[in-house]
Amino acid sequence: MRGVAIATPLVRLEVPWLEIADAPAEVWLKLEGLQPTGSFKIRTAGNQVLALTPAEYEHGLYTASSGNLGIATAWFAAQLNIPAVVLVPEEVPAAKLVKLEALGAEVRRIPYADWWDAILARGVGGMPAHYVDADGPRAQAGSATIGLEIMQQCPDVDTILCSFGGGAMACGVSRAVKSIRPGVRVLACELETATPLTTALAAGAPVEVEYTRSFVTGMNSTHVMASMWPHIQRCLDGSAVVSLRQVCDAIRCLFDTNHIVAEGAGAAPVAAALSGQAGTGKVVCIVSGANLGREELAEILAGRIPGAALS
Repeated sequence: MRGVAIATPLVRLEVPWLEIADAPAEVWLKLEGLQPTGSFKIRTAGNQVLALTPAEYEHGLYTASSGNLGIATAWFAAQLNIPAVVLVPEEVPAAKLVKLEALGAEVRRIPYADWWDAILARGVGGMPAHYVDADGPRAQAGSATIGLEIMQQCPDVDTILCSFGGGAMACGVSRAVKSIRPGVRVLACELETATPLTTALAAGAPVEVEYTRSFVTGMNSTHVMASMWPHIQRCLDGSAVVSLRQVCDAIRCLFDTNHIVAEGAGAAPVAAALSGQAGTGKVVCIVSGANLGREELAEILAGRIPGAALS
């Protein structure tokens, strides 16, 4: 992926009031929102697509995505001049739909249950295009490059915080980091509106949970995928749970202090760090994406939670 994805910068979170916040740590930000597609998914999609032969992608690419993996898949399809189809849940944010359509993707909105089934099955029948998955070995390896960069940029990191959707990013980052320094803690962050990871870790096995819709996409699964559970048990040191209010506060903090736009999933690790859940020492938060709509950003900057009435 060299020359496609960029080695994103790692910058210190400059919060003048940090000493009176709950965070006792030195917080650093890994800015994946600066990728050409606006999120780290260029790594997970790229490590799959760039390994294909022309014969394998001659019928195009497709994926099931809440937005960012679809944007990355469509971006690569545009580079290769092949068609892309993206299956999205009905509540996909408008800002991500705009980007998908601008990239020339065919967007198919389907019920959440059907969308989730497509992710679990890694595709649907009758599609001749090549499926780009979110959590397979190449997806995890693509995400692992984030971990390698962090170890080059901050070799004395104590804790890394990742957002948790399916787990590929958190597990990929962890495997890379722990291969260099096994003692680094890697925590995955969830919203209190959907906590499949935290529930599974407490129960010792995946458990289905309910979730409440919110403006934060990519973190809305109802259970940990069985295919990911062994990786999660081996790779992660725990989880952190944050509220929608804490996520909005983190988005506003990033905007006001470091002039960074982050989407909800990207800000969740920062929210966890600011609440003290990462402990002390050097903490790196992976700000995974920046694909936040203007209207949502405006609401957050005004002190409101976008779509607070969603059910």
